[in-house]
Amino acid sequence: MTRVTPALRSILRQPSTTSQWRKTPTLCSSSAWVKAAYQPVRCLATPAAMPSAGKENIGVYCNPSHDLWVKESGPSVDEVKSGQALKEGEVTIAIKSTGICGSDIHFWRHGRIGPMIVEHDHILGHESAGEVIAVHPSVKTLKIGDRVAVEPSQICNKCEPCLTGQYNGCLEMRFMSTPPVDGLLRRYVNHSAVWCHKIGDMSYEDGAMLEPLSVSLAGMARAKIALGDPVLICGAGPIGLMTLLGCAAAGAEPIVITDIDQGRLDVAKEICPRVRTYKVEPGVGMEDAGAAISKLAGGNLKTALECSGVESSIAAAIYSVKFGGKVFVIGVGKPDINIPFMRLSTQEIDLQFQYRYANTWPRAIRLVQSGVIDMKRLVTHRFSLEDAVSAFETSAASAKTGAIKVLIQGEGMGI
Repeated sequence: MTRVTPALRSILRQPSTTSQWRKTPTLCSSSAWVKAAYQPVRCLATPAAMPSAGKENIGVYCNPSHDLWVKESGPSVDEVKSGQALKEGEVTIAIKSTGICGSDIHFWRHGRIGPMIVEHDHILGHESAGEVIAVHPSVKTLKIGDRVAVEPSQICNKCEPCLTGQYNGCLEMRFMSTPPVDGLLRRYVNHSAVWCHKIGDMSYEDGAMLEPLSVSLAGMARAKIALGDPVLICGAGPIGLMTLLGCAAAGAEPIVITDIDQGRLDVAKEICPRVRTYKVEPGVGMEDAGAAISKLAGGNLKTALECSGVESSIAAAIYSVKFGGKVFVIGVGKPDINIPFMRLSTQEIDLQFQYRYANTWPRAIRLVQSGVIDMKRLVTHRFSLEDAVSAFETSAASAKTGAIKVLIQGEGMGI
């Protein structure tokens, strides 16, 4: 028989409201909850962690018509309060910080990335960190109050990629924010505990940025960046700049980074004073760009880490590396592109690609907690969840706004 204390009964009697937000100028404040004991089949949050009764769950949506809005989402407030929506192995997380990724912009503005198509109302976001506020009794690794970063993978654990540790290639992958799987840009989310990584006293902002850092670390590992390697990084967006931080920490030298935006190159120089910057000018051919990059580096480079996915940038990278070198493409581009095949062939240049990451989060956490990698300078803008539309507009107009990493914050903000 379910036991409901008077304190919990008073909470459950409070109505939830249903409304929508488009733009709200201020951040939401946290509200304290009263302590409540509930049935033994669920563990509920502590008074400080539980969501206020009037704060229904909301999410950031897009659709095939390229609309973007904020409205009510699941799990509902009542489900969060009761824990009844939790499945075996799951926890409920109060999301505190979420980064906007380039893929979120693509799904909103273009409705697809390759075969991944937005066909219905769809919740965005996959770079998140937050606090555990409810735990299914089957979960033994997490407890209420734990600060976690959310790895957005949901895998089958049965196919060959899963069983060989390459779970980013899972044949039944459900990756949050990739259609049709809803994302993490919500106030509350239920997620498998095995994909919730403890971050200790790390800030929620750093916890949210572990996801793009994992992308960079996966690329570096597969490209086999080593101490003293001459490296080119193409693109000084969030992934490119995180890759720069990683390559600098790994002892690559020299490092050259390219971009069309001088402001982003200035940030690259700020976070890594020894990096050599190359501004890509309109009308410069790929062979000329490759030659200029090689000259800046003092000779052809061993490895290029291409972080933009742009066809011309990939081509310039191919012309910048030496015989037997490697161009490793981290960025996501168009479904079909042209490449200088004969340059690759006659110079025995390896061209490799990346799809997400696997087994990178523990390494990313160690690097950030130890201070080896500091990503704070990359955060340029912060918005409340209710003001997510403005956040997306700011991120999408980065050339005008100077945005690098835009974060959307829930209650408790990024602390």
